[in-house]
Amino acid sequence: MTASPLLSAALDATARGHYVFPLIPGTKRPAVKDWEGRATLDPDRVRRCWSTGPYNVGIACGPSGLLVVDLDMPKSPDDLPPEHWARDGITSGHDVFAAVCEQYGQSYPDQTFTAVSPSGSTHLYFAAPPGANLRNTSGDKGRGLGWKIDTRAGGGLVVAVGSTTPKGAYTAVQDVPVASLPVWLLPLLLPAPLPPQRPVTVPLTGVDRRTAYLKAAVDRQLATITDASDHHNDAIYRSAVALGQFVAGGELTEADVTGWLMDAAARVHHAPARAARTITSGLRAGAHRPRTVAA
Repeated sequence: MTASPLLSAALDATARGHYVFPLIPGTKRPAVKDWEGRATLDPDRVRRCWSTGPYNVGIACGPSGLLVVDLDMPKSPDDLPPEHWARDGITSGHDVFAAVCEQYGQSYPDQTFTAVSPSGSTHLYFAAPPGANLRNTSGDKGRGLGWKIDTRAGGGLVVAVGSTTPKGAYTAVQDVPVASLPVWLLPLLLPAPLPPQRPVTVPLTGVDRRTAYLKAAVDRQLATITDASDHHNDAIYRSAVALGQFVAGGELTEADVTGWLMDAAARVHHAPARAARTITSGLRAGAHRPRTVAA
């Protein structure tokens, strides 16, 4: 039996090492909850899923180790660049990205897998550096690169080539291997570091009460993970941040906390490698605010 075009698109994406999940047919919206946790490379799972319906194909950027730069087009004639981007030749995200490259004295990084959406936006696929805590950005907000530029990484998705909407199909315009994220872009996209803060001390007296407090804190964070109905990766990260504060304060060991969190992640069937990365990231963030329990 000949595979459907959308099944072929999903299998093509997994062959590139991209974790896929179903999108509602004809749209960019996930068809499942916890799509990031359920994204897969398993061709048998892909065949079973896409045999049940004409789902578009989503790629989970975080598990896939991707940073995708989305260069958008104006939505209407009134969708004009803000004042600080209003200059000759700036009419789209592509133009803004070219200006950013010029600003940093870098060539335009177009030698990578590249797709175009039905609306005309361009998706540049890059391999994120291992261990980099890259998240999504939007336009000029926060660590964003500029007007009409979004990036998709951990917690983000991109629609795979071969998917369709009423406007048309997502197509590959440069079918080459995914290149590494240019080194000069990494510091522009990494989340801003948390400012150092004074340690927080929980006012408790007595060793027994201190132990009870720490046990309750650990139990509460583990329950946050195991009781979550979806978005398990977010729950793991938040709990790692919370317990990482106690690790930084010397109240708990990193090995113990990591082991407890990994056990909780396993109970919700979260991928071990992904859980380990999330826990490491959360512990690192929690370390900026050490927390102790007064004796």
